[in-house]
Parts: sequence; C-alpha cells; structure tokens
Amino acid sequence: MPVFQKDPCGFFCIFMTYGAVLYADYVVVRWIVLQTMSTTLWGSLHVVLFNIIIFMLFMSHARAVFSDPGIVPLPKHRIDFSDSHSEGGSIAPKEDWTICTRCEMYRPPRAHHCRICKHCIRRMDHHCPWINNCVGEKNQKYFIQFLIYVGLLSAYAIALVAWSWYSECEDCPKDIRLKQSRILHSILLIMESVLFGMFVIAIACDQFEAIFTDETLVEQAKRQGPFRPRKPRLALLAEVCGRGHPLTWFFPCHSGDKFAVEPLMNYNV
Repeated sequence: MPVFQKDPCGFFCIFMTYGAVLYADYVVVRWIVLQTMSTTLWGSLHVVLFNIIIFMLFMSHARAVFSDPGIVPLPKHRIDFSDSHSEGGSIAPKEDWTICTRCEMYRPPRAHHCRICKHCIRRMDHHCPWINNCVGEKNQKYFIQFLIYVGLLSAYAIALVAWSWYSECEDCPKDIRLKQSRILHSILLIMESVLFGMFVIAIACDQFEAIFTDETLVEQAKRQGPFRPRKPRLALLAEVCGRGHPLTWFFPCHSGDKFAVEPLMNYNV
C-alpha cells in the first residue's frame, strides 16, 4: 500500500533532490554535449546513458518514497495499561515481541517506533528526510539503489566535465559569453556532484555496514547488538534485496520475497 508522510522537511528534501538532478541533466545536455560533442556519436551516447541513470534514480527514489517501509499494522484492540502494572494483562504473541507504549500494542522483534511516521516499522534503520519516509524492511533495497544511482550520476557528470575541459574542440562556439556560461555551469555542476557524491557514499557505507553486521542504525544507537547467528554476506544482502537473481537487485522492481517476520496480530487483550 502506498504511503506518503506530510513532513515539511521531507517535502523540501524531495524538491531539492529533483531540482539538483534536473539541473545536472540540463548542464550535461545543454552546456557539455551540445557545446563540445554535438558533431559526434559519443554526444548522443552520453545523453542516452546519462538519462537512463536519471530514470533509474527517479524510479528507485519514487519506490523508496511511496513504498510501505514495513509498518506494523495496529491491532483491533489496544493494550490497556490500567489492567496491570506493566503489560495491561495482555499476552504477547511470542516471547521476543516487545511493547510499544506509543502504539499501545505488541511489535515483532527489531521493530521500532518512528516519531515522524507515528508507526512501528519492521527492522527500522532510520527515518530519512531525502525520501520522506522510514528506511525499513520493505524499502531499504530501493533506498540503497537510490544512493548508488546518485553516486553513479555524480561520477559520470564529473567525468564529462573533465573530458570537455581536457579534449580540444575545434567546432566549439567561439563566443566568449558562451564559453563563460559553460565554465560557470560546469563549475557549479562539479561542486554539486562532489557534494552529493560524497554524501551518498558516506550513507551507502553506513547502509552496507548495517547489512553486513546485521545491525540497523537504530540498534547501533541503542547498543542492542546483533545477537543473531552469523550469516554469509550474500544471504544478508538477499534478506534486503530479495531472493531473486543478484542482477535484479539493481532494478527498482520486485525481486523475490524478502525475509519477514510472520504477522501475528491476533493476540489476546
């Protein structure tokens, strides 16, 4: 079921992301390719490849924004804390389930409450304003894809600018104003690409560390520790990206069922 949070900070980050990507596309097409590669097939190839990465970026970002991150559904009956000292006389579905005092219900292992989304999220990693959503069990794959495509786009943009400055272009416009505009836009694009590139690399490193250690950022902050049996790294990636072929992990689509805790919401209250 699609979800969307009404968070002003999230709105601003989403518009900033789309604006930065569209500006990068404008600079690459208008001021790099058309100015320095308009007479070669390489120019057309770079435009196609650059926009394919943008398309994949937008698709993965949209899936991360609107996908259910793993919201634990609220039960029909909430826990009544007035019935007893701590658990309201309720019986937990399983021994390792915990109580969320905000949602007034039992939640499965590794689920945590998000104060922005106002829900408990299965295997919640963190709430990210750049996708205006929580990063959890069901959308972490799309969030990582978004980071990867932003990193690729940043590196591609820097490489195109560097090549346009390094290579000699006899057919380039000689108008001094066009040259100054191209240099200005190229410098702004490099600054944007370096900034966003370093930012997403740092976040991606945290994400892969959390996956390979089997410990989310929330669990690291709470020092709960990974008390689960060690698993191969490929198996840990499959829990996040799906049970399909590893090549499908790079596409923002369903790639096999993910690991999930069985929902047990019919507990006695």
